[in-house]
Parts: sequence; C-alpha cells; structure tokens
Amino acid sequence: MEKRVLFRSAWLPWVLVAPQMLIVLVFFFWPASQAVYQSVLTEDAFGTSTEFVGLLNFERLWNDSTYLESFKTTALFSVLVAGCGLAIALLLAVMANGVIRAAATYKTLLIWPYAVAPVVAGVLWVFMFSSPMGVISFALQSVGVEWNHLLNSNHAMTLIVVAAVWKQISYNFLFFLAGLQSIPKSLLEAAAIDGASPTRRFWTIVFPLLSPTTFFLLVINVIYAFFDTFGIVDAATQGGPGKDTAILVYKVYFDGFKAMDIGGSAAQSVVLMVIVVALTVLQFRFIEKKVNY
Repeated sequence: MEKRVLFRSAWLPWVLVAPQMLIVLVFFFWPASQAVYQSVLTEDAFGTSTEFVGLLNFERLWNDSTYLESFKTTALFSVLVAGCGLAIALLLAVMANGVIRAAATYKTLLIWPYAVAPVVAGVLWVFMFSSPMGVISFALQSVGVEWNHLLNSNHAMTLIVVAAVWKQISYNFLFFLAGLQSIPKSLLEAAAIDGASPTRRFWTIVFPLLSPTTFFLLVINVIYAFFDTFGIVDAATQGGPGKDTAILVYKVYFDGFKAMDIGGSAAQSVVLMVIVVALTVLQFRFIEKKVNY
C-alpha cells in the first residue's frame, strides 16, 4: 500500500517549497531571462549605448567559423570526459567494493579530488605536464614522447580531459559505490553457485542493476562537461593552442569579457543552454527506456 503525506493546510506545501523555488528563480530563471534579453541587443564595451538588433547576434554566430569549430571541440571533449570518467569511476568502485582491509582509507583517498576547485585542478595538472620539469612530462620524455601542450593541440586536449576526469571521478565513484553496496549479495551468490564467472556476474547482474545510477551519472557528467569545466580550461590552456581547446562555455567567457562582445556572448549562452536542455531531454527520452528500475 502506497503511503502518502497529507497536509491539513493548503498553503503549507507552498511554504515548504518556496525557499527552493526562490533559489531557482534568482540563480537560474532570472540570469537565463537576462541572457535571452541581451542576446537580441548590441552594446558598446562600456554599456553606454544599446540597440535592438533582433536575431543578428545569432546570425553572426553561424557565420563565425571559430564558433562552429568549438561545437566539434565541445562534442569531443564531452564524450571523452563523460565516457572516461564513468568507466574509470566504475572500475574503482568495483575494486573498492571488494576491499576488506583498510577499506575506509582507500575510499577516503578516492573522494578527496572532489574537494579540489576546478581552477586548482587545472593548475595542478599543468604543473605535472609542464615541460621539462613536470613529473608526467619528464616520464613521457624518458620514453621518447616530446610533450608540449602549448603547441600541440592533441596534447592540450589530453591535458584538459585528464584534469576534468580526475576532478569528477570522486563524484561518480561515490554513486557507483553506493549502487554496488545496495545490490543484494544473495543474487551474486546464487549466480556463483550456478557457475557464472565474475565477469559474467558483472555484466548480467551487477551492471543492469546499476543502470539507474549510470543513467543519472551520465546526465550529470554531460552537464558537468558543458558547464563546470570552464575553470579547468581557463587555468590549463586558456582555449589554446589557437582555439583548439576553446569549448563553448569558454568561448562565452572569452567573447563577453575579453572581446567585449556582450550581445554575441549572450547569444552563445542561450545556444549553450538550449543544447544542454535538448541533450538532457533526449537522454530521458531514449536512454532512460533501457534503465532497469
């Protein structure tokens, strides 16, 4: 029998929801409406003159080759960050779930990266990859790999992907570990008695039961790759070399605060918001059908 909470007062539920609704209104809907408003205007660098231009800012975007190229950069970056982040976190969660001795220490060490700010994460990995004294750069040079993320676009993309994955991996790890610990041991024991190998047990029992967690983390990681990685890109490569690592969210910042194109930057933020909302809707529309609740 389903349990339901009944409120005697008609206004009490609205009072309880009001603080959260106020936060959403102030920190999402109001900035979003301002971005939409500014996207149809053109302003000078000092904001002293404003002119309504309609969709001209959006038309300029589609005629900008560097902006169109940033779509490809963002797509590649997002796929790598979400895919690698989920795969590595799942592997670590499976390993941590099987640890008996010093399990608390092992799990705590894996959680620490989530407390690091994105900018700090970017600077940290830049130090390790910087030639010639960076630890990772030195190791790569010892095996014959000449690393230079300042000139090589592939190296620069690798750097920001590694930093972004490392920053988010703790978040993914926590949810995967919680999902693994919620799976009934009796199911795995029954499969083991039937002769199923550990690999077969994982793919036929564990992973399907983790599908709700995996789906949730997929949505969160896509949003993370589109929005929350700005600090990493700005600290590590600043969109370089050239514009080869200028993802969409970084280009919004660069055009708005450095190029002082307020209208064009607002138009880019609107396009970025629409893309993320559309991707989220598509994930719920098609991928969620394969989730086993």
